[in-house]
Amino acid sequence: MALTGSDLLAKVKELADASKSDLVRAAGYLSTKKDGGERLNFTAFYEALLEAKGFSLGDSGGKGKGRGGRRLSYVATVQGNGNLLVGNAYTAMLDFRPGDEFEIKLGRKQIRLIPVGGTDEEE
Repeated sequence: MALTGSDLLAKVKELADASKSDLVRAAGYLSTKKDGGERLNFTAFYEALLEAKGFSLGDSGGKGKGRGGRRLSYVATVQGNGNLLVGNAYTAMLDFRPGDEFEIKLGRKQIRLIPVGGTDEEE
């Protein structure tokens, strides 16, 4: 289990003189390769370390990223058939579930989706 938060910071302080590889290994940021060898996950370690120190890389807990880890553009394009698709990454960020219903409010060149039973003031 990979360490996070104050546990990760404590481990880094404890092993201040250790090599980077040993530190990543001790913090639990490793996985097993297909050939049975060990892979150290430096990027995940450094991201967790930054988060533990209070720095955000623009997303929280994987939010703000779509499939394959790509960053979301927050831009939607009307498709050739006139449909406007809002992808799964966006609906997941807002905790929408299959079957959720929304009232469509049209404004001047904008569309607002209001949960049925919700108010227009909620964000």
